[in-house]
This record gives sequence, structure tokens and C-alpha cells, in this order.
Amino acid sequence: MSTPPPSSAPVRTAATERLLLRLEWRVLRRLEGRVAGGYRTAQRGPGTDLAALRAYVEGDDARHIDWNVTARLNEPQLRVFNEDRELTVWLVLDRSASMTVGAPGRGKHDVLSELAVVLARMFGRGGNQVGALLYDNGAVRTVPPGSGRRHVLHIAAELARGGPVERAAAAGLKGDERGKRPPSGGRRRAREALPHRGTTDLAAMLDAVAKLARRRSLIIVVSDFIGDGDWERSLLRLGPRHEVVALRVVDTADDELPDAGLVVVEDAETGEQLVVDSADPLLRARIRAAVEDRDASLAAGMRRVGVPVHRIDTTSDLATALIEVVASTRRRRL
Repeated sequence: MSTPPPSSAPVRTAATERLLLRLEWRVLRRLEGRVAGGYRTAQRGPGTDLAALRAYVEGDDARHIDWNVTARLNEPQLRVFNEDRELTVWLVLDRSASMTVGAPGRGKHDVLSELAVVLARMFGRGGNQVGALLYDNGAVRTVPPGSGRRHVLHIAAELARGGPVERAAAAGLKGDERGKRPPSGGRRRAREALPHRGTTDLAAMLDAVAKLARRRSLIIVVSDFIGDGDWERSLLRLGPRHEVVALRVVDTADDELPDAGLVVVEDAETGEQLVVDSADPLLRARIRAAVEDRDASLAAGMRRVGVPVHRIDTTSDLATALIEVVASTRRRRL
């Protein structure tokens, strides 16, 4: 791990400062009061404020058994505490090649960056510690948990720096044609791996944050969830200890093939190219069916692991989308 060179900090700070100022004015002001409340999570957790006693069930932490009450009732009773007010938030940010899809200036990676900055600023205002994990097709960069405006700017600077895949594309290691992906089912930086051309391993991304989140945390996964790996098993491992929320960033280019005759289509992650007739009705029907199967499989998997997933379109207003996320989270808690 290495410390960022001081000479590059002012350049990145100026750009990220403008981004933060714009988002604070346009988004954070509209979100004020929407996430008010003493505690940030829906679950009970470690703390000193005793909330209740309940019967012990298999899988509970035996260290929280109240032995005096257990002796009186002749049945194991567990102490349940209110969550501590200070919360550690981990932002898991998918920086893989499929996230570069979208219109210039409003692609999925642009929306991801804005979401990360707004969420870091919003949670950090309450004194919570916010960390970020940037996953780029096998290369992992981490920003250790911190708070304050300077820390948010540090996260924004890491996002603006790009990853090895993006820098490889800029250097000509990747074709100029970004193409369309066909549907398919602290201030330190981590060392980066060489650009990896392959489908994103979603399970590896989730396992990476599981190693970092040592205390109970709120984990917000921002991704398009296009990839492979047994991510359901990884989410199940996170669920009992942490509260997990998934924000799925989508773009119309993920789901629709423009009617433009013969076109070269490139898989954004593997680099595989095909020449297809975009006007072929059979091909378009197969694409629609594959998209529906992919969406249904993702929704079913999230329901099985008990993780809420919220769809955020690149064309959506960011503040409105986040307000809807907060509203649906409140309904889930009732």
C-alpha cells in the first residue's frame, strides 16, 4: 500500500470539490430530514442500551445470554441491545468494465460516483465512519473508514482516478469501441492488479468487504450486478452480522439493442465481439427474454437472502431515487 503523491492532490481536489458542492446543493438539501432518527439500521446490535429480552434461538451469540433471567424462567433468555449511534458504513462500489456503459457524462459509473459521494456525505454528517471498497475486475482499492468533508473528497478522488481497466482503455490496451454488453444471467490505497478481462466475480467483491467489515456495519452495494460467482452465498454470510442494501444501477443499453442494422457488439467485460443484425426480430426477442430471465433471477436471489435491492436508472433524478430508497426502507421496517 502506498500514500498518494502530494503533487496530484490539488488537481483531484479541485474537481471533486466542485462535484461535492454541486451534489450538496442539488441533492443533499432535498434529502435533509428524510433519514432522521436516532439509529441508522433496522436491526438490533451491539451497544450499552438494553432494549429487550427474548428467548434464545439457535445461531444467537451465547455471550448475550442473561443467565440470571434464564435461571428464573428455566429457559435461555438473550439480552438485545439498541444499535450504537455511531455506525460504520461500507460502500461497495463496482468499478468493472460493464459499469462504463451509458451516455457520456451520465453512464453507470457517473451515477455510481454521485451515489457514493452523496451517501458518504449524508452518513458522515451524523458522525458515522464511512469506508469505501472499489472493486475493478479483481483489483481492489480501499478507503479506510473516516468522516468529514475531507474524507468524502478523498473517496471522490479515488473514484475520479479510475481503475486499471479504464486506464488500460485510455492507453489503447482496450479497443476504442466500448460496445454494448449482451444480457447475461485513512488515506491509503491498496495495490492494484493488472487489468483483468473477464466477467465480474460478484462473490469475490462481497467476500472482500466481509474481510474488511470487522465490526457490525451497514453495507451498501452499488453495482449493476452483471457478473458471475455464487453471490447469494456471500450475501448470506454478510446478512447475520451486517445490514446489507443493494443499489442496482441500470442503463437502457443493458437491456435494449438499437435497431441499427448490422452492428459489432462487444462484451464490456470479456472483450468478446460479435457481428449481429440488430433488426432481426428473433434476436431481439431472445434478448428481451434473456433480460427478463436475468432480472427475475436477481430479484429471486435477493429475496432468498433477505437483501432489499433498489433499481436506480441512469436517467433518474438522483435525489428522487434516494428518497424512494429511504421511503421503501422505512416501509420494510414497519
